[in-house]
Amino acid sequence: MEDEKERVDRELLELLNELRVALPGVQVLFGFLLTLPFTPGFEKLSGGDRTWYFTAVALTALSSAFLIAPSAHHRIRFRSGAKEQILKASSAYAVVGLGFLAAAIGASLFLIADVLYRTRTAAIAAGLLGGFTVIFWFVVPLLYRRESAD
Repeated sequence: MEDEKERVDRELLELLNELRVALPGVQVLFGFLLTLPFTPGFEKLSGGDRTWYFTAVALTALSSAFLIAPSAHHRIRFRSGAKEQILKASSAYAVVGLGFLAAAIGASLFLIADVLYRTRTAAIAAGLLGGFTVIFWFVVPLLYRRESAD
């Protein structure tokens, strides 16, 4: 049976490992989005599409900031005895960061579908993706039954 310190250590390691899974996705999306203004076709985007582009970039940047925050907190407060506080704050940051990531993915899909097809198709595609992401990332985990203490 683990004591309180061992539990906090384990949970913090689990959280940091989970972030190692999410961060590459954010980095790839961010990197892709950052290159778009330097491509030949970017100037052809309408004002609305440019707004969606900037929205996607801003959401990805926010996601990146929130998903990296736990590592920064851990490093800044290393060996300070604040692990439980770091764990609680970091868990909240991770959820917020995943929310921004889901929104960034939806905004990116909307932009791409709007350029390729039209606004209605883009709205349907982004809405479906957004709905599925919210359900699978945020709703389904809340439906799990609590494990017994045994």
